[in-house]
Amino acid sequence: MGRDVIVFAEVKNESLRNVSFEVLSAAKRIHDGGKITAVLFGDQPDSFADQLTSYGADEVLSVNHEQLESYTTDAYTQAFISIIEDKNPEVILMPHTASCKDFAPRLAAHLSCGLITDCTDVNIESGNIVFTRPIYAGKAFQKREVIEGKIFATIRPNNIPSRDIDNSRTTKIEEMKVDIKDIRTVVKEVVQKASDGVDLSEAKIIVSGGRGVKTAEGFEPLKELADVLGAAVGASRGACDAEYCDYSLQIGQTGKVVTPDLYIACGISGAIQHLAGMSNSKIIVAINKDPEAPIFDIADFGIVGDLFEVVPMLTEQFKQIINKQAS
Repeated sequence: MGRDVIVFAEVKNESLRNVSFEVLSAAKRIHDGGKITAVLFGDQPDSFADQLTSYGADEVLSVNHEQLESYTTDAYTQAFISIIEDKNPEVILMPHTASCKDFAPRLAAHLSCGLITDCTDVNIESGNIVFTRPIYAGKAFQKREVIEGKIFATIRPNNIPSRDIDNSRTTKIEEMKVDIKDIRTVVKEVVQKASDGVDLSEAKIIVSGGRGVKTAEGFEPLKELADVLGAAVGASRGACDAEYCDYSLQIGQTGKVVTPDLYIACGISGAIQHLAGMSNSKIIVAINKDPEAPIFDIADFGIVGDLFEVVPMLTEQFKQIINKQAS
């Protein structure tokens, strides 16, 4: 007998986040023939439903309400409670993103069920769903399973590969009305900093700088390399504290946790707080003048040298490779 799975498909900057497709992939691993329903909040275009279907959703549920146009904890929690009560799924899966980390615990409390957060893997073992999640800042991993009640988990971005796209799949789009009331917070306007480039939390490649960049201008070579590679730019807390860059770029225990395919650390010593946010990257390249820097202990490849000499050389070499492949 299959398991019905509800997947929350998160939208950011008018497009579906890649982690939404990864969560669908996790659902496909465990549904065992049950129905997978993808949930969209707000006034979303039909193209989103087509994308979710091609990545594995059997049904797309569109929930449109004026209170869902911008994220608030109360509105999202109330809307999702209505969905759970209507669909009664056995499994609920969400991305491990800022908004889901906020309202998922409230939803779990209302449902009186457990919540397994920040999962990096999910599989069926001996007939049971087993989630894997990191502990002790990524130094160890634990396996968790739910023995009774609803199964509720959040999935860390860039860990479960999304499935191959099947554009031949079709499904129905169901529209659902929800009653949202007693909202304590009303979003009147959303003001965002201009953000160029790749979303840091979902980037496949990250070029990150630490105190070794010395100044705000010291990030320019890193940005050039990131542009060539189609990468995001990140930073250590030291660089943020020194006001070389904005705190939105901070990676580490008190910043973002990232798991890119390639992490290039430039002028980063490798303090334990920073390693907690990036040590699970698939390939780590460290560039530092100090051969004894702790970052080299976890790096797959290390370059001992001045980043202001090494990074421009890498940028030029990558340009040549990309141009050669294009010609």
